[in-house]
Amino acid sequence: MRVLLVEDEEGLSQALVEIFKKNRISIDAVLDGKEGLKYAESGIYDVLVLDIMLPGVDGISILKTLRENHNNVPVIFLTAKDDVTDKITGLDAGADDYLTKPFSSDELLARVRALSRRKGELKEDSVTFGDLTLNKKNCELQSSTGEAIKLSLKEYQILDLLFENPHQIITKEQLIEKIWGGDSNAEYNNVEVYISFIRKKIENLKVGIRIRTARGIGYSLEDETR
Repeated sequence: MRVLLVEDEEGLSQALVEIFKKNRISIDAVLDGKEGLKYAESGIYDVLVLDIMLPGVDGISILKTLRENHNNVPVIFLTAKDDVTDKITGLDAGADDYLTKPFSSDELLARVRALSRRKGELKEDSVTFGDLTLNKKNCELQSSTGEAIKLSLKEYQILDLLFENPHQIITKEQLIEKIWGGDSNAEYNNVEVYISFIRKKIENLKVGIRIRTARGIGYSLEDETR
């Protein structure tokens, strides 16, 4: 699981980062709304923890922008605004949960884990793009004719990200952060090796889907029959 924390109180932000890391949860933290929106739009996070009152862009505006762009990442507001009308405003904007300050770090962790599980439960068992289907239950790629090929865990994770964002370039940095984790020693050649493995498996299925390289940037999933 990878979490984005957008909190402008630097002391609180640093403390939460340490708490999440001690609980083996990968976390990135930014201190203002403008950077928070930029990070959130990357698509690499499983849960967002947002303050409402932020410099640059407020938390409500961040959430509304994400939802308008069909980004359904689970969001929990973490804020001092504890009035009932504030909670209603946050939830109506598309938030999945709302926790007011002061709060228990154990409760925050529990709520974040719950949102992450909920995200997993909401995912379909399979996703289809063109004549290629990614079966999420058994980590297989399947053609429209029924032929299937087994995937390794990392191959599946990479394809899951590409299938969720067809036609969009997923950068090598995003792949490393999402699949290997930002604290890993993985390099671009690790990504390139797995992309090569995946391409061979797709080619063996004789479908019209290809992984296109954006030179020096990353990869996108494309349907060459269109």
